[in-house]
Amino acid sequence: MSDNAMQRYQEGLDAFTRAKRAAFFQEIIGHVRGKPTELLSFEDIRARLRLNIENYRGVQDVPLAHIVGSVGRYHEFTRHFLPKRAEMEERWSRVYAQVIALEGLPPIELYKVDDVYFVRDGNHRVSVARQLGATMIQAEVIELPTPIGFRPGLTAEEIDATACYAEFLNEMRSIFPHLPPGTFKLTHPTAYNDLLGHIRLYQCVEECASEASLQQAAAHWYNGVYLPVVESIRKHEIMGQVFPNCTETDLYLWVTEHLRECEQELMVEPEPLNEFLVNFLRENRIPVPVECYLVEGGI
Repeated sequence: MSDNAMQRYQEGLDAFTRAKRAAFFQEIIGHVRGKPTELLSFEDIRARLRLNIENYRGVQDVPLAHIVGSVGRYHEFTRHFLPKRAEMEERWSRVYAQVIALEGLPPIELYKVDDVYFVRDGNHRVSVARQLGATMIQAEVIELPTPIGFRPGLTAEEIDATACYAEFLNEMRSIFPHLPPGTFKLTHPTAYNDLLGHIRLYQCVEECASEASLQQAAAHWYNGVYLPVVESIRKHEIMGQVFPNCTETDLYLWVTEHLRECEQELMVEPEPLNEFLVNFLRENRIPVPVECYLVEGGI
């Protein structure tokens, strides 16, 4: 090794020591504040979001700040790609020496999920680039498309909510194959079960009434119940004025769950659920099964 190469390698060793020390303090601060400091696991995110399709997007310049996870090596770096293990020193320092010598390194390999990236190959190069203050890195990108809206900086709670939304969309895919992005999105993950309950109720009603498929039943619910409520929300522009932190589907659930209270406040005679369903079926010229008259309670 030449003197210049040895000097660059020594600079890499010094930079690694500083980076590893910073990783230690970053972990301590994260524990005190109750915030995660590890990278995201690509395998975990892929399974939870049910990502199955891969599309090769070629070589691109990618923002380093949007690389949030890794394939298999997420335990070895902090969320800012600071190295955590002493045994990484030699390899990390050699990559550092190559970078500052402008020798040129091959593009890293990334998986892209919406607006974030996961390292398939090149974790050390990402770590060194960030330590040197770079903002972009060249990468071969494989995209895994998803309609759920994954972005940098998501909290653990937001990731859980995103996973619940992905699971809900997966269940709905056969029924609503062409949903616009963001449709049915809810603020609280547990509310997806409530929304499924609304859909399944109408599926049950139509199964009793005719030989209609589940897709047809859900379409009737969507067009005859869900959309009219959402269109009223849009018409009166109450999202930003009254419920700034809610989605349209949040408000749909709130309206239907508080229908009885709203009717009482407006001095309107409450309409029981069985009458509501019977009227809906009659308006759509669907035979009304006997079971509908036996339904108790309200929405």
